[in-house]
Amino acid sequence: MNRLALFVPLVLFAGLSLVLLLGLDKDPSELPSALVGEPFPAFNLPALSDESRRLTEQDIKGDVMLINVWATWCFACRIEHPMLNNLSAQGVKIVGLNYKDQRASAQTWLADRGDPYVVNIFDAQGSLGIDLGVYGAPETYLVDAQGIIRHRRVGVVDERVWNAEFSELYERLTGGKQ
Repeated sequence: MNRLALFVPLVLFAGLSLVLLLGLDKDPSELPSALVGEPFPAFNLPALSDESRRLTEQDIKGDVMLINVWATWCFACRIEHPMLNNLSAQGVKIVGLNYKDQRASAQTWLADRGDPYVVNIFDAQGSLGIDLGVYGAPETYLVDAQGIIRHRRVGVVDERVWNAEFSELYERLTGGKQ
């Protein structure tokens, strides 16, 4: 057997190790989104609070707002929820996207923990989530008044994340008014 062939596995291992090592400095919450800079996807889904009320992408135009993907089965959403209540109390408009959940459970969850949302889209099958490229809950999108997605966050939005990723852009888009 050729002695050079003995080193092929070692070279492959070293190459793979280098690729993985270079990827360790990446923050998994900073997943790129092809939708940043694009209009929010078209949808026609019921409201969580009223099954007969239909919501569309037109319902999220006109104001700068956050679109927050959440669910009762999402542990991290429990951690994030007090921050959303706080932002809402400060005048930040937040639309909920209740993702792959049970209507009654979600309504009870909001009644127990507070409802920071101006409206909640009920996406039981996850169709809008698929169009958004949702990895899971929570995810938060900052959408401008024209319905263009300006920022995406995968994971919990807490005070540190709000200040580092959202606050300045939100202020710029709203002109400092809420």
